[in-house]
Amino acid sequence: MSSLETLTVHGLGRVAEPYRDIVPPIHLASTFERAADGSYPGGRVYARDASPAYIEAEEVLRQLDGGTQALLFASGHAAASAVLQALEPGDRVLAPQSMYWALRKWLLDLAEHGRIQLAFYDNADIADVERQLAAAPTRLLWVETPANPTWELTDIRAAAALARQHGAMTLVDSTVATPVLCQPLALGADIVLHSATKYLNGHSDVVAGALVTREDSPLWQRIRVMRNLGGAILGPFEAWLLLRGMRTLHLRVRAACANALQLATELEQHPAIAQVLYPGLPSHPQHATAVAQMNGGFGGMLSIRLRDGEGRARDVAARVRVFKRATSLGSVESLIEHRASVEGPGNRCPTDLLRLSVGIEPVADLLADLTQALGG
Repeated sequence: MSSLETLTVHGLGRVAEPYRDIVPPIHLASTFERAADGSYPGGRVYARDASPAYIEAEEVLRQLDGGTQALLFASGHAAASAVLQALEPGDRVLAPQSMYWALRKWLLDLAEHGRIQLAFYDNADIADVERQLAAAPTRLLWVETPANPTWELTDIRAAAALARQHGAMTLVDSTVATPVLCQPLALGADIVLHSATKYLNGHSDVVAGALVTREDSPLWQRIRVMRNLGGAILGPFEAWLLLRGMRTLHLRVRAACANALQLATELEQHPAIAQVLYPGLPSHPQHATAVAQMNGGFGGMLSIRLRDGEGRARDVAARVRVFKRATSLGSVESLIEHRASVEGPGNRCPTDLLRLSVGIEPVADLLADLTQALGG
């Protein structure tokens, strides 16, 4: 294939025999026949860890992220859990203060029960990353950039270099950036995580996760074991839908980026809004980092903070007509959410914040909808 864009459109470019299918068939078999001598001529034993339904989607993801191997999971959280379960008891994990709330809760729970040691760092402060790495032996540096839902950025190249110096591996949750905008493995990360539910699928009809590794390693082999023994596998139809969704990945991501940048620029001037959080704005504290490590756009996610607080934020969310009030992100339709009320007690999200997942609708429609909801 001549480009990654063509790769996503065509998958692996295979045409299936005997009918010469342009669209790949769905492999539903759960088990595979042995030959008379006990061998497996098809190279497959059981679908839990070796379903041919995964071949094309995993290979497309491997190439998109520039890795050596990729694994699909039943969800993004299942992919993250496989990594954590692959660690040795008592291994230290260094995680960002701002990150996906459910995973943060999971990390805290694992630490509380003695499964891991846990420390946090300021997402945007590389000096803090270095201090925390130097404080104690660390097995894994967890990076989420841009970080949900306030969209801080971490300098991946600098963070990964520091992790290597201190003997730690680096995992980057690149769900929001996608392989279209950022290549963490090329910047020094060891593993990339995607909630494939989001932009990779992009149609709100699949829950899936994925990991891609820069190179094989003992940790990666343990992750493979955890997927197999833990059973957190993706169904064949969902794998097929994911591959179908990726056919339009570049077009969708770029359209969402263009819409988000225009909305962020316009909303920054609105009198009801105290702050727009979007890496593409020059006013964003880590805009220079975004420019350095994101290519072709700054993502389709932004958040707005209302001057009049939580009540006003909830009122705006209630008044939208085009945006849908729903959890999740990265699909073709635009979503809005009062994030603090979703995350519940103990969350770090400001109560005056609305999270926007910007879709691919005409931006004029989206701006008009938000303007009327804001009352201006």
